[in-house]
Amino acid sequence: MRLLLVLLCAGLCYGAVDAFELARSIRDTSLDPAACYRVHDVQLNKDDIHLYFTDGYLIFGKAVGDRPTTAVFTVETEGGDAEVLLMPPSRAERRSLVSYASTPNLEEHFKATVLVFGDGTYEQLMKQIKANPFNHASPEMGAALADEWTSVVRNLSASFEARLMLDLLSPNYRQTGCFFATVSGKELGNFDVIYEPLNPEQITVGQVNSRNEHAFFDIWTSFTAAPFRSGVRKPVTPDFSLKDYRIEATLQPDLLLRVTTKVKVTTSRPGERGIPFDISSRMNVTSATIEGERAEVLQPESLRSNLIRNDGNNLFLVVARRTLEPGREYELEFHHEGAVVADAGNQVYYVGPRGTWYPNFAMQFASYDLIFRYPKDLDLVTPGDIVEDKTDGEWRTTRRVTTVPIRLAGFNLGVYERARVSHSGYTVEVCANRSVENALKPSSALPVVVPASPRLSRRPTQVVNPPPPRVPNPLARLQELANEMKSALEFLSARFGPPALKTIEVSPIPGAFGQGFPGLLYLSTYTYLRRGDPAFARFSPGQESFFLDLLQAHELAHQWWGNVVTSAGYHDEWLMEALANHSALLYLENRDGRKALDAALERYRNQLLAKNENNQTAESAGPIIFGQRLESSQTPTSWNSITYGKGSWILHMLRSLMGDERFIRMLAELRNRYEWKTINTEQFRQLAAEFLPPKSPDPKLENFFEQWVYGTGIPNLKLSYSIHGKPPALKLDGTLSQTEVEPEFSAQVPVDIQYTHGKTTTWVRSSSSPVEFTLPLEQAPLKVSLDCSSVLAVHK
Repeated sequence: MRLLLVLLCAGLCYGAVDAFELARSIRDTSLDPAACYRVHDVQLNKDDIHLYFTDGYLIFGKAVGDRPTTAVFTVETEGGDAEVLLMPPSRAERRSLVSYASTPNLEEHFKATVLVFGDGTYEQLMKQIKANPFNHASPEMGAALADEWTSVVRNLSASFEARLMLDLLSPNYRQTGCFFATVSGKELGNFDVIYEPLNPEQITVGQVNSRNEHAFFDIWTSFTAAPFRSGVRKPVTPDFSLKDYRIEATLQPDLLLRVTTKVKVTTSRPGERGIPFDISSRMNVTSATIEGERAEVLQPESLRSNLIRNDGNNLFLVVARRTLEPGREYELEFHHEGAVVADAGNQVYYVGPRGTWYPNFAMQFASYDLIFRYPKDLDLVTPGDIVEDKTDGEWRTTRRVTTVPIRLAGFNLGVYERARVSHSGYTVEVCANRSVENALKPSSALPVVVPASPRLSRRPTQVVNPPPPRVPNPLARLQELANEMKSALEFLSARFGPPALKTIEVSPIPGAFGQGFPGLLYLSTYTYLRRGDPAFARFSPGQESFFLDLLQAHELAHQWWGNVVTSAGYHDEWLMEALANHSALLYLENRDGRKALDAALERYRNQLLAKNENNQTAESAGPIIFGQRLESSQTPTSWNSITYGKGSWILHMLRSLMGDERFIRMLAELRNRYEWKTINTEQFRQLAAEFLPPKSPDPKLENFFEQWVYGTGIPNLKLSYSIHGKPPALKLDGTLSQTEVEPEFSAQVPVDIQYTHGKTTTWVRSSSSPVEFTLPLEQAPLKVSLDCSSVLAVHK
């Protein structure tokens, strides 16, 4: 998941010149032997988090600025004890905690904890230490603890350098300061407890793990703290708005990218001098100015906090020399450079950080004026209308300007052949590499030695050179792909309205994935190959179909879902992927028929039911609203299966409940109502409920979302029935049973009654106990069956 450790600053109490000194002090922090205490019954509360230091030693770090920002508690005495208590407020979060810690409520005794904080923790603890006469200073123990723990404290403190520094600079640190504790539990081992009041979910508990040499931060539970849930405290939201990007980028022949980025920034909160930005870890910000005046840039390497954020980016801070005026627009200018482009061989290139190669904050909608200067033998694509394209000596310069606001600007480059198609004033330009990257080139077969025949002495030993392997041709279906993109554009535009930008560039990227940015699509180089190409030999038929039938329409659909309408937070990111994927499935069904749709949904069902080494299904990793949290060391591939597969099923089931006409009208209204806005899952539920047929049994879709969106489970269903009486007064008595799900699981299930001419469908709600139902019939049916093509279930 992307846990946003948002960097905000509410007025500096140090001069800008001191910012680097503060940062250095944080990195070089050490424990203070003189600030070590033997403590009894000291308690530290952070809303729902409760830490009890029953008996042990507590040592603080030396002051950074005007106060300590670190501490260590350890049970270094006979009978010493400490405990952390936390109770997640929702069933989904309790289940998540059970899956990692085998308990719905965290009650863990621990041996030691390292605390890193920018809030009022030091004052809270010292107040209790001084109030209890049994607590006393212990400098002798402090010397031993300082030797043992200083290096650990220093590493953790450095990882939260920027965040701590902002708290040190802020007069409001007691209300907005961060708190981090790494706990050495007696049963659960090492885990982290985080309280971040600037996050939408202030409380997070998790653990650093690795699998197959890949590091994960497994989030055990994450939720909004009690005062924010009840409304007693209002969330502290980021208050910086960005607009009018002007970017000049030069790609050197060695592929180093040097960039000057200008952007206009406004804050409405008084007392601000620090502005946070995200940028790729491959980019180094060398300088910045605010209204032409030099500003300080702090871009620390925050290894642990970046792992918690799980987005591959670095946070950096720009510190102004004087307080920023609320409501005033400031122009910031950055100079940054880095190796964001890699050579994949044969003039095929891979752009790594496709959306974070320049400073951004919260991916806000903004206008872009983009100028790229690059070697003349390359082609470059980026969103926007072409304003200038010229060659001067060995260099080519292209300028593009967007006509509507977009959330991010990507680019791609190569040596391309192009095919262009148009529809109703909109243009799709498909670029294809002239060669394949090294990874797709087949290795040459070794010569075969045919020995001489002992019976036919006249035939000598022969060396047979096999024919050279067929090299995949990335131009094989360039025009065909362009025609497919035009067809998909016509289909999607007819249902959701026109895309945001008049021109959509389609470009290849090495790898087995795609991305749909505003005006720019990245398609896997496999998408450019013909069906049956030897390069597909390692893929299943379903995977081959993904590259050739689904990926291009999916990424095109992101022109609407993700780039016109976007998600409000990580809990809602599933919506954009599910909407894009289901839109692609609708196109596939329109092009190839219902069987193609059913085959894709069946593959998703099988992926969701696939079991791991612990005999757990992929779908059971967690509810779809967990987003990137589903990508953990326990279930590294479940995010993909659940987000795309279950997300598509959720929309398909809504379509079945609404009917096709209502469903398409709902999607069109979604685009109209939330154009250039964010939408959350609850808003989507309310919108979808408006398009249900009259007298629907779940009129607000509350049960539907509780089971399929906020919960987990794929039921195994069994239908039995008997028919009594004579026409036209027949009666069908049926029983619907379900297994393999929690007792509280309940879902609407379609029962099809097939006649000689047509069929009828009735919906029956499943339950933990067998559900009996009776239907009057005028004629004998040919068949009565569950319609598992319309519901995510298994039919016995």
